[in-house]
Amino acid sequence: MSNSPSRQGAMADDPVATPDAPVGMGPPRIYALMARPLPALDAWAALVDGIASLGFSRVLIDETTCDDRLPDYLRATRHGGLALDIAVNADVGSAVASFRAPQRGETACADDEPPDPRRLPGTPQATSAPVFPSQGDASSASASSRPRTPGLASDPLAARLHRFAGLGANGFCLHRLDVRPAAAWQRLLGDLRRHYPALQWFGWTPGLAREQMTAVASAGFDGVFLSSCWWDMRASWLYDEHADLARCAWRIALAGDPFDTSGDIVARSHNVLECARALQLAFELGNGILMPAGMEFGHAHAARELPNVAPPIGADPGTSAHEVDFRQIVAAGNLRLAENASRTSPDGASSSTPHLAPAVLRCLSGADAAITVLTQRIPNAKGSRVVAVNRSLTRAATLPISACANGEHVRFTPLDPQGNTVGTPETLSQITLAPGEVRIWHAELERSVSRHVWPRAKRGAASEQDRRAVREAAARSRVVIEQVEPALEDGRFAVRAVAGESVSVCADVFTDGHAQPSAVLRWRALDSSAWCETPMTPVGNDRWRGEFRPTRLGRHEYMVEAWRDPYVNWCTEVAKKLDAGQPVALDIQEGIECLRDIARRASAARHRKTLEAIAKQGESQDPTLAYAIMSAPATLDAVAAVRHRPFVTRTPALALDAEPPEAEYASWYELFPRSQSGDVNRHGTFDDVIRRLPTIAGMGFDVLYMPPIHPIGRTHRKGRNNRLDAQPTDPGSPYAIGDETGGHDAIHPELGTIDDFRRLRDAARAQGLRIALDFAVQCSPDHPWLREHPGWFDWRADGSLRYAENPPKRYEDIVNVDFYAPDAVPALWLALRDIVLFWIGEGIELFRVDNPHTKPLPFWEWLIGSVRAAHPRTVFLAEAFTRPKLMYRLAKVGFSQSYTYFTWRETKTEITNYLMELQRPEIAACFRPHFFVNTPDINPYHLQRGGRPAHLARAALAATLSGLWGCTVASSSARPRRCRGAKNTSTPKNTKSAPGTGIGPATSCARSPCSTAYGVDIPPCRHIAASRFSTRGILTSCTSRRRRPHAPTWCSWRSISTRATRTMRRSSCRSGAGNCRTTRRSMPRICSTERSSCGEANNNMSTCRRMPLTRYGRCGRGETIPMPGRPHETRTPARHHGPARRPALVQGRRRLPVAYQVVL
Repeated sequence: MSNSPSRQGAMADDPVATPDAPVGMGPPRIYALMARPLPALDAWAALVDGIASLGFSRVLIDETTCDDRLPDYLRATRHGGLALDIAVNADVGSAVASFRAPQRGETACADDEPPDPRRLPGTPQATSAPVFPSQGDASSASASSRPRTPGLASDPLAARLHRFAGLGANGFCLHRLDVRPAAAWQRLLGDLRRHYPALQWFGWTPGLAREQMTAVASAGFDGVFLSSCWWDMRASWLYDEHADLARCAWRIALAGDPFDTSGDIVARSHNVLECARALQLAFELGNGILMPAGMEFGHAHAARELPNVAPPIGADPGTSAHEVDFRQIVAAGNLRLAENASRTSPDGASSSTPHLAPAVLRCLSGADAAITVLTQRIPNAKGSRVVAVNRSLTRAATLPISACANGEHVRFTPLDPQGNTVGTPETLSQITLAPGEVRIWHAELERSVSRHVWPRAKRGAASEQDRRAVREAAARSRVVIEQVEPALEDGRFAVRAVAGESVSVCADVFTDGHAQPSAVLRWRALDSSAWCETPMTPVGNDRWRGEFRPTRLGRHEYMVEAWRDPYVNWCTEVAKKLDAGQPVALDIQEGIECLRDIARRASAARHRKTLEAIAKQGESQDPTLAYAIMSAPATLDAVAAVRHRPFVTRTPALALDAEPPEAEYASWYELFPRSQSGDVNRHGTFDDVIRRLPTIAGMGFDVLYMPPIHPIGRTHRKGRNNRLDAQPTDPGSPYAIGDETGGHDAIHPELGTIDDFRRLRDAARAQGLRIALDFAVQCSPDHPWLREHPGWFDWRADGSLRYAENPPKRYEDIVNVDFYAPDAVPALWLALRDIVLFWIGEGIELFRVDNPHTKPLPFWEWLIGSVRAAHPRTVFLAEAFTRPKLMYRLAKVGFSQSYTYFTWRETKTEITNYLMELQRPEIAACFRPHFFVNTPDINPYHLQRGGRPAHLARAALAATLSGLWGCTVASSSARPRRCRGAKNTSTPKNTKSAPGTGIGPATSCARSPCSTAYGVDIPPCRHIAASRFSTRGILTSCTSRRRRPHAPTWCSWRSISTRATRTMRRSSCRSGAGNCRTTRRSMPRICSTERSSCGEANNNMSTCRRMPLTRYGRCGRGETIPMPGRPHETRTPARHHGPARRPALVQGRRRLPVAYQVVL
């Protein structure tokens, strides 16, 4: 604006601006010059021009800066197209101080209230008091001619406002609104509006209590202020404040605190980012804005100074003295606020009252997110405005869209600060912002799917399609069946069970209303067309349970069927009414009609006659006796025989495999036949194994498992201790299968012939043992298949074979077949199945499969299913030490048993968590854990350090925690992978029951009754039928070899931890006949024991009760019984204690076996 003398003269000749003139209309865009003295009139006109060029509509000054020049400033502001508002303190004391005209330079005293950053101090610091013209002045005469009322004259604040309005002020910002109730403000604003209808009234609400803020917003103010400049972009109070102030026309966001008089000059660069972020955020939070002076230049000046007059926007930047220039952001934001209001005004005209419906502000991100994501949804508007703000001024931040509650936002269109589209709609996966960055989108919903399973609803005459849909819906069952257990992927895989044992099936069964459904469990063998039924009973919370017992081996099917039984529900309702003493005569008549309706549906004449007779008998009796007849068990059986099942529904048939008992209950003993000669210079034979059978059977084992017994290749044969250079006498690894004499269907010549193997098989059966063989799908480079079927293998680009690898390990003595080679399907698959069938023909039904997780899952599903279809007694054990999910998938595709990570679980927590995992329904339905204590090539750390006691304790754990357990006799090693084991050499074993061996303890685990820490005898444990964990122990219900359940047993929580096994303790025992000192060099001190008599002066674990595993426990007093096998020894019969009565581990003279004190 030009400041020429002619312009000044024109301004002087203009009449005094009146508040009725249409200036400053539309959304309030306020430029605040608080706490700054007014400049000269020429400088003021230039400042007004600069403010107007930024898009502001109003200028706010403080009443303490007003003097006798105020009319001139009002006139100059009017000519600049802006409205001039005055900030007035509503406090009465402050008003008196400001109007008593102190001397120039005098300051008022501050009150004693605690400071509030969102509230103007109680008494303003005035540099000069407002001085008004004398009555002789023309302006004064004009002001005095304005109407006055007694109410305005009696109120000092009203009088001040009236005088300012008479001088031409366009609006007021009132502070300290808490000094008057909301009703008083409503009356004051109403009185002043009658005289000055164009005045705009703004209430300073920051700092008010929530109740006061809500009341002020309803008191008639044109606009109120959001406390946005104090928001940390994390707290939720701003959303509440935004909603509370929705009743007011304008919610004015604060870009900064206009009353901040700190006088600091911005020096740090990140404060510039903070200023830009505050500006952009303020334009998004409200439908009006208040910006402190100088913020367009990053506050790069003292707080009490006016900003330098800058050139217009678009001029040469070199002419500006400011390093930071946010005028583009300010102008774009102001323009958008003005356009938003004009777009919804009638005929596009501006108005002082907004026609926009109040926007709803929501936060889509969490309080701890690095980025705050806001959305404003305007009612009746298409889409929403989404704003993302980086809370940090120093770090970039990324927020996934999935972390936002933005389910309704699917398409995002980027916007500039003015609201214009700057890109194409996109689907965001994440938001990445630079430090302090603010980004804006317009979010819209995708159009709804046009097709649906139901016809579109239309009011009026129904179409034939609608009628057909109604009939189909009415025909659907009202009964719901959900969460059937056990089930594997909705019947995709078969559940595992043991033939002859009960299978418990549970399901959620419910219906609408108060009626209770009826449910039955149906099952059949797959080759049977007739279904068997057993009723299911409710167990609470709409959960139903039923049991069935498959008696045949092989595949079965089962399902749950449920319906609404009207007669059973009638009986239930009448019983409740009789208990409440209500009349039931009409109900009896309804029951008779229901009974006759069921009789009419009966297909058998005898059922129809029975029900008609009952109905006729019920009619002739009084209601109570009639109900007794109609609800008798015979009547209910007759009704059930008709099989009237309204709204019946069934689940799809679920598969179940009934397997032999040895699939779930077995003790396995592993040995290498070539190590059974007893002479290191002689290779063992099948005859040597036959001589071992009585000892193995005497220990109570059920299965004798032998690693591969096939010929071993010589190419790249491994030497002793896994050496790569084998000597001529080194036997090699039995897993390098095949040489010139044969492959998987041949026997190693040094072990014997096929006839020798058959004699071994028959001898084992005579001892009650079953033989398990190793099925290893791998070949040596000398296997006949490489000559006969080279297309079954994987050949590399240079023509060499691809050896078995598990990088970085490489096994050059083994090559793997390629299941998907061009020549392999179906020839290789059929050949492998023929190998299994060959050994089944030789009487082998148990197979331990080596590394099945490295072979295709579809192959195993086909092979096991095909074999078991013809030979249902076949059992496959998966030697899969791999990822848990893959292990469980192998169980689903058909493996009856699996090795587990029990071998590596040492502490109480580890074992507890693992057992709890194995008991999850989806795992227990198919996965049978086989707890091998050790293997020929895996030697866990706790067995390395714990010595013999750790082996014994682990055997006790394995034998009691699972129905399947096993062990191998191998030399101890100080490494987790054995170097001196029997895998690559012949290692004769000590096969005599000598002191210090594990034969006695193994016998105790596999055959003899086990005594727990509370004196309860556990027969040889094949399966934990049910378990319940607590901090005191594990409640197990064990099943013996004969699958006879026994009383629940509490085993004490004690950990086989590394700390325990490190503890070395020497202890001794004395026999009654003489002194006998038994030393246990690596015996961990797990429980407290005292010296007790040994029956024999040796270190056999079955005789010394102070060792980790005893065959019998001592619990209290009682008569002595001869110990089996040792007539000169006695034992005390164990007392059975349930969970309610658990004696202490050591109580009086109760001495408990250590091994079962550490059973978890």
